[in-house]
Amino acid sequence: MSAGTYTPRPGAAPIGRMIAAQAAFETRMLLRNGEQLLLTVIIPSLLLVLFSTVDIVDTGSGEAVDFLAPGVLALAVMSTAFTGQAIGTGFERRYGVLKRLGASPLPRWALMTAKTLSVLVTEVLQVALLTVIALALGWSPRGNPFAVFLLLLLGTAAFSGLGLLMAGTLRAEATLAAANLVFLLLLVGGGVVVPLEKFPGEARAVLELLPISALSDGLRDVLQDGASMPWGAAAILAVWAVLGLGAAARFFRWE
Repeated sequence: MSAGTYTPRPGAAPIGRMIAAQAAFETRMLLRNGEQLLLTVIIPSLLLVLFSTVDIVDTGSGEAVDFLAPGVLALAVMSTAFTGQAIGTGFERRYGVLKRLGASPLPRWALMTAKTLSVLVTEVLQVALLTVIALALGWSPRGNPFAVFLLLLLGTAAFSGLGLLMAGTLRAEATLAAANLVFLLLLVGGGVVVPLEKFPGEARAVLELLPISALSDGLRDVLQDGASMPWGAAAILAVWAVLGLGAAARFFRWE
C-alpha cells in the first residue's frame, strides 16, 4: 500500500454532482409524500377516467377523452410545478431547511436548479402514466411532439415561478391554503374539464390569459386539432414564466 492512499481530499464535490444528488433527493421526497402523490398522480388520473367515462360535462363533438387528456396533462404540470412545489418549499422555508441548505456548499441557484430538475422528473412520470391511461380510454393524439414538449416546458417554467414566489413570500400555512385554493379554482375555470366556451364572454376573455388556460388550450390545439404550434398560447406562457421567475428571484425570502 503506497503512502497517501487514504489521504483526505477536503473540498466540495463538483457542482454537477451536487445538483444531481440534491435533485435525486428532492424527487424521492416528493414521491414519498402522500399529499403530493394525491395532487400529482391520483387526482389527475381520477379526473381523466371519471370525465372520460361518465357524461358529466359537455365537451363538444368527438370523444370526451380527446378533449380531456390535454387539459389533464396541463393540470398535472400545475399540480407539480405550482401546487406541490409551493407547499413543499413553503414548509421547508418555515422549518429552516432552506436556510441550512443555503449555508451548505450547494449554492442557492444550484438548489433551485435541483428543485426544478425534480419537478421535471416527476412530470415525465406523470405524463407517461396519464398518456397510458388516456390511450387505454381511446385517446387518439395528433400534432407535433416538439410543440407539446415546448408547451409543457413553458408551462413548467411559468408555474414554477409562481409557486416559488408564493412559497418565498407567504407563511407556510397561508401558502398551503392559497395553493390548494388556486388549484381548485383553476381546475374549474382553467379549461381543464370545462370548455372555456361555457363561460360568459367577459369572463372567458380573462380566463384565456391564465397560464393553465393557455397550456390546456395550447395542448388541445396540438393534440386534438393537429395544429403545428399555437404561438399565442406559447407567448402567454412565456410572459407568465418571465414574470413569475423574475418576481420569485427578486422577492424570495430564505427564512
